[in-house]
Amino acid sequence: MAQFKRAGLAFGHGTLNARDEAAYLILHTLKLPLGDLDSVLDRRLNPAELKAVHAILQRRVSERRPAAYLTREAWLGKFRFYVDERVIVPRSFIAELLREGLAPWVSDAKRVRGVLDLCTGSGCLAVLAAHAFPKARVDAADLSTEALQVARRNVRDYALGKRVRLVTSDLFDRLDGCRYDLILSNPPYVDAAAMRALPREYRREPRLALAGGRDGLALVRRMLAQAATHLNPGGLLVVEIGHNRAALEKAYPRLPFIWLDTSAGEDYVFMLHREDLL
Repeated sequence: MAQFKRAGLAFGHGTLNARDEAAYLILHTLKLPLGDLDSVLDRRLNPAELKAVHAILQRRVSERRPAAYLTREAWLGKFRFYVDERVIVPRSFIAELLREGLAPWVSDAKRVRGVLDLCTGSGCLAVLAAHAFPKARVDAADLSTEALQVARRNVRDYALGKRVRLVTSDLFDRLDGCRYDLILSNPPYVDAAAMRALPREYRREPRLALAGGRDGLALVRRMLAQAATHLNPGGLLVVEIGHNRAALEKAYPRLPFIWLDTSAGEDYVFMLHREDLL
């Protein structure tokens, strides 16, 4: 913790502070259960274990890489995903909402038959959606072919190859004629000023997956213009937009955004019905 604080590390890729980051890296390196630090604090380490722990902590400080890139894994609840520098580290608030199957907005998860995950990155939301909606076929679309290589590995790890289809697409461009009950997206939404001020850890992630244009809404505007034609009657659009709520509501004062409750509050994920988009 002291090393991390002296180095001025930035967190937010799975942990929010120096203690949790250090604990995660140490427990992972020693192959110990991640949720049970207190029970192993008195454990004595052999020289090989000490060397391994020291090495990964030093890499975190010297390379300023997010911990997930060092361990090649990220967790969303109980789900583990493979990650590397081809994708951003999974941390979407939409993952929280999928744990409850988007209730109460989706009253019967089994009636959801088609889901689209736009800007899928590592494929994590597509995998979570396939679990939340057991009867649904899921399309996972991304412009980055490198990101889809990572997504393919995660889809394979969860044996979802028959239900999750990976599509190389710039938003809806390669999805003509496809319609869904639910469209999810955690798109690039960092505005230009924030991009210039990003800590080194965040600059390790693909710029394509972060930069959302001058005001952070470049891709969101395209989604709002096109989503209705890809939703079935009664369908839902759910999008994460970071700190851009005020800018979005100013740009679209007539749209009845529904702001969903997450662990960070109600300002980060909006939902719209297809009929509202029309």
